[in-house]
Amino acid sequence: MRKKTLNRKTSETDISVTMNLDGNGDYDINTGIEFFDHMLNSFARHGFIDLTIHANGDIGVDDHHTIEDVGILLGETYNEVIGTKRGIKRFSHALIPMDDALATVAVDISGRSYAVLDFEFKKPKVGDMSTENVEHFFESFANSAKININAKIEGENDHHKIEALFKAFARALKDASLIEHDSLPSTKGAL
Repeated sequence: MRKKTLNRKTSETDISVTMNLDGNGDYDINTGIEFFDHMLNSFARHGFIDLTIHANGDIGVDDHHTIEDVGILLGETYNEVIGTKRGIKRFSHALIPMDDALATVAVDISGRSYAVLDFEFKKPKVGDMSTENVEHFFESFANSAKININAKIEGENDHHKIEALFKAFARALKDASLIEHDSLPSTKGAL
């Protein structure tokens, strides 16, 4: 079973993440940022990843530190859970529509971190989440998970665009994590 719990405590946040990569999409998420919780719930459900995230952060200042640190710890947890990467599919992509929005996400579980993110938003916030922190979340996740994320979204409604993005990321990550053989998917012999 690919399951792990990690904690991260700084002067700005106190976060716990439990991930079961081979789950059913069950979740218990409370970051103090309701729209972010909604996105993480969608990530868990549509990726069939059991996810528990409890975060206390300085959201009275703003949502930046909490979103960043959840991205960091969620990525670290994924990196631990994926283990040696032996047998994984490694590459995958997903194309997810949501009403007017369309999100395209490709991932490479490469052991190298990189994020190419092509999206912009009309509003500075959706609900209680700053839209500028959507990009920051994915960069933080990619860096700490040591994966490559290439994502693009288009559409009119910011809520729909962000939700399609989180769902597409969930699907691509889950698919790339599937074990389909017994070798390391690399010509280098290491990931």
